[in-house]
Amino acid sequence: MSGTPVAEGITNPSIDELLTKTDSKYRLVLYGAKRARQINAYYAQLGEGLLEYVGPLVDTHVQEKPLSIALREINDDLLTCEEYDPEAEPEVTAAGTVPATGTADDLEL
Repeated sequence: MSGTPVAEGITNPSIDELLTKTDSKYRLVLYGAKRARQINAYYAQLGEGLLEYVGPLVDTHVQEKPLSIALREINDDLLTCEEYDPEAEPEVTAAGTVPATGTADDLEL
């Protein structure tokens, strides 16, 4: 069918391109799935007026799946994947607060 828009995300960007963004395919799956859950929660919160999660960082199309959006964000280097050690104690600043850090394991944006 000519003129029918083709969904991006699962087929474009390709898996080979996405694997250059992480060190393993398993980390890529976890990374994309966690971000997709955040995007899905963001859309669910819009009606309630709550904005706890960050919305999509790329332009989206009507009825585009959250996983497709997440994979495009990863491919565009809008998110970073870093190691997270839950046992490491964060440093406390002079004001008594803990500096915010985002990782692939918690993806707190």
